[in-house]
Amino acid sequence: MLNDVSSVFNPGAARWGDQIVLLLRVQNRGRETYLLPAFSRDGIDFTISGEPIQFHGLEKLGCRAYHIYDPRITRIDGLFYITLAIDTDNGCRIGLARTADFQQYEFLGVPLEGDARNAVLFPEKIGGEYAMLYRPNRTRLDGGVASGSEIELALSSDLLHWTPCKMVMSGRFHYWDELIGSGPPPVKTGRGWLHIYHGVATHFGASNIYQAGVVLLDLNDPGKVIGRSKYNILEPRELYELTGQVPNVVFPTGLVPADRDQDTPVDDDTELLVYYGAADTCVGLATTTVRELLDACDRV
Repeated sequence: MLNDVSSVFNPGAARWGDQIVLLLRVQNRGRETYLLPAFSRDGIDFTISGEPIQFHGLEKLGCRAYHIYDPRITRIDGLFYITLAIDTDNGCRIGLARTADFQQYEFLGVPLEGDARNAVLFPEKIGGEYAMLYRPNRTRLDGGVASGSEIELALSSDLLHWTPCKMVMSGRFHYWDELIGSGPPPVKTGRGWLHIYHGVATHFGASNIYQAGVVLLDLNDPGKVIGRSKYNILEPRELYELTGQVPNVVFPTGLVPADRDQDTPVDDDTELLVYYGAADTCVGLATTTVRELLDACDRV
């Protein structure tokens, strides 16, 4: 049983049968990090497991894992694949795991070399290959935290071996999304892959401000941006978003349709539940529709 929990945030989300599952990032008062599954039938009231997730095969990492966190979940061919951030002696690494039942979890390995975070998988092959968005960490914020200003695309034939391909999008200097990273995995619509991402405004003297926007990617070429929101779609306004372990943060990591399974494409009227970390302290829920997010994307 996990004791002395002081914060819970940045959950991965998936629909599993008639339930919504969150994989919660949980910290105790020693700032140790654990992942806990939580289950709900309405997407609001969750029953949280008291036992942290244990990944079988973690020795494939090849080095010590200090923290495993910020999961994103994608269902592919009936299995749930989980991308992870892993703090090691050599920086942050992307990890990949999978589960069939949210009881047993298999660690598959590190799909890409180098310091990186915010990896998300597309839910189906595109042009005969699996696709992943990720954020290389090439920028260091005040306080020593590694970040980045570009989202890149990698491709794979087997989900285990990945090849970096191209830069998809970059941050916009002096605006709300100077530094960027992927949020929840992309959702297939009739007009393109809809993808929520986070942006960090770093040019304020007192604080970095984490916000969220949305981008539309070509269905057949996920490395091509065909629409992107000029304005953020979510920003810190509530007290629980403004104050906490890390103030001024909304950090979306989970997205599921409100009343249906994750079959694709989703239609424009589908309501979406967006789960996000608030001030690195608690979990928030925002609701929107596919149409609202599509309308937020400016044509490029």
